[in-house]
Amino acid sequence: MKTVSLILARGGSKGIPNKNITNINGRPLIDYVIQSSNSSDCHETWVSTNCKEIKNISIKSGAKVIDRPEEISTDNSKNEEAIAHFLENVDCDIIVSIQPTSPLILPQDINNGISLVKNFDCDSCFSATEKHWTPHWDHNIEPIEWYPENRPFRQQKPITYEENGAFYVTTKENFNRTKLRYGGNVMPAIIPLARSFQIDSLEDLELVNIIVRGSDLYNSRNRHQSQRKIKHSQELDRYLKSSRV
Repeated sequence: MKTVSLILARGGSKGIPNKNITNINGRPLIDYVIQSSNSSDCHETWVSTNCKEIKNISIKSGAKVIDRPEEISTDNSKNEEAIAHFLENVDCDIIVSIQPTSPLILPQDINNGISLVKNFDCDSCFSATEKHWTPHWDHNIEPIEWYPENRPFRQQKPITYEENGAFYVTTKENFNRTKLRYGGNVMPAIIPLARSFQIDSLEDLELVNIIVRGSDLYNSRNRHQSQRKIKHSQELDRYLKSSRV
């Protein structure tokens, strides 16, 4: 079965200008997911974009590019519109839609999602992180589905799955039937919390930069490794203190 990835990367981001190609430790953001896809079980890596600069960087990083029409590149355009446009023009059996704003995912994360769709009774899957129960409050400072006078222990609550938006896997047949990036019999593809961060704000960008600089998963080894780890530890400590995490 031909499996391809589609990285959805339109231009014109508002919160972080040129977000999809912003610098992360010396590399464009989109390069991280392109390299992970290229090293995965995907036969081809594609980028859907309406931006010439993103297109040129993506090609340089080793991806193929499909030009996305402007009418499906607006702030209100849905990802499914870009996926449908892609499937009208590129032949495949399984499509992995990847967000460029999740640079920490690794090839094995993508492969896990592909395996679920290929080898299990599963029409589609989404990347997710396991979550233990914690108390939540609404905007009126009212507890949501729990009571302070009878607060449950974490162990009393079932583990849930939080969709992290890194990627979605489905068959072309299933997408054409449901018109959704995931539909039919859906399963979660679990990835660790440490690789689940998504860049939506400047604070996210700062955190991911610190993680990338301190991890050998995203850096080649060098003789200054010890100094780099010390510096990374100090940066992470400052970040956590400033964010009051």
